[in-house]
Amino acid sequence: MNKRQTLKIASTLFLAIALISAVFISGCAEQDDDTLSKVTFGYQPSTHQMAYFTAMDKGWWAEDLAPYGVETVDGRLFPTGAPEMQAMLAGHIDVAYVGAAPFISALAGGLDAKIVAAVQTQGSDIVLRTGLPYESPDDLKGLRIATFPAGTIQDTILRNWLEENGIDPERDVNIVGMGPGDAMTAIKAGQVDAVFLPHPAPALLESDNAGRSVVLSGELLQDHACCVLVVSGDLINNHPEIVQQIVATHIRATEYNSQNMEEAAQIYADDQEWDVAIIKKSLEEWDGEWIADPNLIVDSTVSYSQVQYDLGYINALLTKDDIFDLSFYEALDQ
Repeated sequence: MNKRQTLKIASTLFLAIALISAVFISGCAEQDDDTLSKVTFGYQPSTHQMAYFTAMDKGWWAEDLAPYGVETVDGRLFPTGAPEMQAMLAGHIDVAYVGAAPFISALAGGLDAKIVAAVQTQGSDIVLRTGLPYESPDDLKGLRIATFPAGTIQDTILRNWLEENGIDPERDVNIVGMGPGDAMTAIKAGQVDAVFLPHPAPALLESDNAGRSVVLSGELLQDHACCVLVVSGDLINNHPEIVQQIVATHIRATEYNSQNMEEAAQIYADDQEWDVAIIKKSLEEWDGEWIADPNLIVDSTVSYSQVQYDLGYINALLTKDDIFDLSFYEALDQ
């Protein structure tokens, strides 16, 4: 059995277990379709998902959802998209700020949810350990590269880019799945030669002289979709007015961040306890963009389904209608 088959089988088994857990939870919990007192968000420690941080810091989630009977807005932090989607499959979170690729993996594994808004495009870097040369992708051959686990955005586009450049991601390099904290520690300790991580990790590594950015993710795949706003099928079907407000608040926070980048950097730095100067530098240097319009990422996101199918991560191709519900955004864009 090769590595790809092993990854695929492990992913399938975990998704199956998570789906069974979700059914059990659904069957045991008391349901009341008329009211919803608590909404739980999933998110990750990245400036990609700045809209979540700003809306939470300013109290907009609680303030905007209170008129619909929501008494508590909770947030759960995840290192990467894979465990976040496993939590959503198990019914532990209602809304997710997450990469489009791990969402597609979970959707193919039985998750009932849709993308209702875009969050951000591009914004990750390949960072090479200090002292190692880089002139072309061929310089990565033989290296040990840490990135997010199989099925995530970073893993998906890295493997696709390597193949496009004639590099076999299974034989020519050693790709190791890690969360951002572990990957940063590994490159600082010389345990890996490079990392492919979302911002602000590249700026943080450069500030510590642990490595330098050599390729931006937009060079791997131009204008690629990265993070998206995902809402459970239960919320969409039983509480569409709450979903509508979540999308509206997300748009509000996205626009605010774009117009107040220094304040956004401070909010993030305070939450994650990082030096705000480094966060500002990260936002000045990254190739990412905060957006909310899901129409801008439809083609890119659907293409991930083909890439993941070709990599053996999913068993069937997914369509635009499988992945997106554009109605909530379009209702606000009139």
